[in-house]
Amino acid sequence: MTTVVSARNLGLTFNTNDGPVVALTDVNLDIGKGEFVSFIGPSGCGKTTFLRVIADLEQPTAGSITVNGMSPGEARVKRAYGYVFQAPALYPWRTIEKNVALPLEIMGYSRSEQRARIDRTLALVNLSGFEKKFPWQLSGGMQQRASIARALSFDADLLLMDEPFGALDEIVRDHLNSELLKLWAATSKTIAFVTHSIPEAVYLSTKIVVMSPRPGRVTDVIESSLPRERPLDIRETPEFLAIAARVRDGLRAGHSYEE
Repeated sequence: MTTVVSARNLGLTFNTNDGPVVALTDVNLDIGKGEFVSFIGPSGCGKTTFLRVIADLEQPTAGSITVNGMSPGEARVKRAYGYVFQAPALYPWRTIEKNVALPLEIMGYSRSEQRARIDRTLALVNLSGFEKKFPWQLSGGMQQRASIARALSFDADLLLMDEPFGALDEIVRDHLNSELLKLWAATSKTIAFVTHSIPEAVYLSTKIVVMSPRPGRVTDVIESSLPRERPLDIRETPEFLAIAARVRDGLRAGHSYEE
């Protein structure tokens, strides 16, 4: 399997007015092409920080990391990834199609190519017919699907998703989890996904990375034995519950409930 992200002895320490804060320490991890990798751990454990290092939004202070064999900075210049934030981050004065088009405009795609990519990605996230709507006219779940379409519009192989469904109610979240799996199957993207939800991590992932409280480190990497086809009721099966129990044990072993 081709390695998309490779971290070796990765560390990141922030210098603050109150002294240094160690956000990540000694992280060793490979993400293979086409994998769906979830990062789970308590608040402040470095899940989002690691995603931001991949995206060249934070700079590591120890160790090394490559994205498609390049530095994160080179990968950013080559538009090797799309990023979906916790909030949809859509411009309220732009229609949905204009929001999806934003990276395409910046990258200089022709009008006809923009149109084709907008139509294709909105169809992928089941938003065809909503092109002319404004964000405020859509539900929270639909807004987040629009932000996923924007991240997919320029066809990067790697999709970085920072708790994209965390603010949504459970029914909408379940639906979007199911839709995301279909999207992953249809596009063969490599996905790195941050979550606080054990069921979400187990349901979505081929690999689950369990992280400890700060300083963030990897305490377990769990390869999922679940099939790629995953109806929602798979969450009631013994196989699913066994993986969830291992994730829970990993979090407990990392002292995730201690300050």
